[in-house]
Amino acid sequence: MSKAHRGSGIRSEVNHGRGECPVCKRTEVKVLYEVTIEGQKTKICKACNAHLKAVAAN
Repeated sequence: MSKAHRGSGIRSEVNHGRGECPVCKRTEVKVLYEVTIEGQKTKICKACNAHLKAVAAN
């Protein structure tokens, strides 16, 4: 079965959604999750998004 549409939503993003995460400073990861950090909206990676949600739940 074809997987032609996988990732089609980020193909229009700069560098296909990849860049440096401002939280963990890892490079060339997908930064897709938009959150508000210190009053600014920034895009962060999947691991940092999960960590921030876990901290907020406690």
